[in-house]
Amino acid sequence: MTVLEPALDVKRHALWEDALALVVGSYMLSWGLFFLHAIGGVAGGLAGVAFLGSYATGWSFGLIYFVINVPFYYLAVRRLGWRFTIKTLIAVGLISVGSSLHDRFITIDSISPLYAAICAGLAIGMGMLVLFRHGASAGGFGILAAFLQEKTGIRAGVTQGSLDVAVVLASLALVEPWILACSVIGVVMLNGVIAINHRPGRYFG
Repeated sequence: MTVLEPALDVKRHALWEDALALVVGSYMLSWGLFFLHAIGGVAGGLAGVAFLGSYATGWSFGLIYFVINVPFYYLAVRRLGWRFTIKTLIAVGLISVGSSLHDRFITIDSISPLYAAICAGLAIGMGMLVLFRHGASAGGFGILAAFLQEKTGIRAGVTQGSLDVAVVLASLALVEPWILACSVIGVVMLNGVIAINHRPGRYFG
């Protein structure tokens, strides 16, 4: 006997819901990046590239992060549409500004690198999850991860994780071994959050 399930009543998020999600997701991401910067750590993806660029040149992380994301908007427009691209551009802008503002409100004199990395990984992972579920990303590799999940079904966490590993390995020349080890744990936490909670067909809206 065939059991028919009622059709899902799938509705798009309202504009105000998307707007609030961009702010919340970007805030969580910037908070996690702030924790990593406080310990001299590194993230995966383009955020990791921006950290390395900031450590090597002394330039602002937020500025580097915003600029190196620019080429990825072409892929976003061509493959994922203007709606996704505009949301992502807004998110990247908020993350870039937010990551530079936290130290005006809080000073971290002492913190365990391992604790900071775990907090950062969870915060960044949750922030990315919020953005993904509202049709946006944190830019860069996140655009590629979202694109591959939409077009091929490959989990965003798998793509993001593979690219993260490559960036973290490239960090060996600039980051202390213990800090790098903690950063790797943070990356694992980040991608675990995404891989477990962001799968094709499990979220509608």
